[in-house]
Amino acid sequence: MTNQNVVVPDSMEIAVAAVANPAPMFPYLPPKGGGAATAGGGRGGFGIRRKCLPQLDLAENGGSGRINVWIETMEASSPKHKSAATLGVSASITGPHEHSTWMLSHPSALSMFDEITKASIGKQVVMFLDYDGTLSPIVDDPDRAFMSDAMRDAVRDVARYFPTAIVSGRCRNKVYSFVRLAELYYAGSHGMDIKVPAKGPSLKKPNGKAVLFQPASKFLPMIDKVYRTLLEATKSTPGAKVENNKFCVSVHFRCVDEKRWRALADRVKSVLKEYPKLRLTPGRKVLEIRPIIKWDKGRAMEFLLKSLGFADCKDVLPVYIGDDLTDEDAFKVLRNRGQGFGILVSKIPKETSASYSLQEPSEVMDFLQRLVEWKRLTLKSCTMV
Repeated sequence: MTNQNVVVPDSMEIAVAAVANPAPMFPYLPPKGGGAATAGGGRGGFGIRRKCLPQLDLAENGGSGRINVWIETMEASSPKHKSAATLGVSASITGPHEHSTWMLSHPSALSMFDEITKASIGKQVVMFLDYDGTLSPIVDDPDRAFMSDAMRDAVRDVARYFPTAIVSGRCRNKVYSFVRLAELYYAGSHGMDIKVPAKGPSLKKPNGKAVLFQPASKFLPMIDKVYRTLLEATKSTPGAKVENNKFCVSVHFRCVDEKRWRALADRVKSVLKEYPKLRLTPGRKVLEIRPIIKWDKGRAMEFLLKSLGFADCKDVLPVYIGDDLTDEDAFKVLRNRGQGFGILVSKIPKETSASYSLQEPSEVMDFLQRLVEWKRLTLKSCTMV
């Protein structure tokens, strides 16, 4: 398939949400059925509702009034730090009682596998997968976050039976170079760069070329300038790594001595105060800098569901698996829809809008393999009837 970068106007991010019953962009045939009851997007009253993640304000009191918030936010992304509740940033929950309560609210997706598959009967499952910390382990060098061959095989098998998308904060080309599966959908830069699979259904222009959805395209020059400025500003901080993810910039501090975090935050703040159209949000030992537009992983998931022809379909079951704060936007969408399930990947109990949990990528692989085996057995039993 010949690809072409087609810039979609920013206004489309509003139009996508507003248009009723849009023509499928990448149409899968919705499952047949007479409007079976949809699966709940959560587990009733068990969920611990997550507070809104604040944008880190660079302007208040010249920025000095927020620097401690930056430091606390950076500390909150480290497993050894247990507090950040005042920030509403995925605060860890400690203590045996709290852990047991959390597991009641967010049980293992493996132990509750039968419940999940029961909810999917008669529905089209659509898989959404984060990459770092979900399909690959978190590593010191983000350029070496390779997924295992076994994980790649598991994702390939899932995509044979279910529409599957990778939704990552990484540059789309970078995450594709890790996954290397052309049959998937890829949403990079926190969903600001969406591409259809090389082999599969897609929206075609009259000339037969595919379309990319890039709602933040006008910010590219600004992002590139900020990236180059941050490279220069952080080069004196040992261990800091600045990554250009095309429509966003990531400042990794996993390998930075904690004593240098304040100085690093100061340097990042000094750069970003010149760019009021950019916002900063924390992740797992990373600071994410992206445009202030109404777009995130949750909206990217909704866009893909619409594009697949499932905009108003009750016979669809979206499943989103992710480990980071930015994945909470997708978990929240599923909970609000009352349709589908979010699965948080974490060894540490956290405040989340996800319905279920898995501890690490190896459990994600187990879940995907079980899902494929369940589907195979279901299809086999249907052919024998």
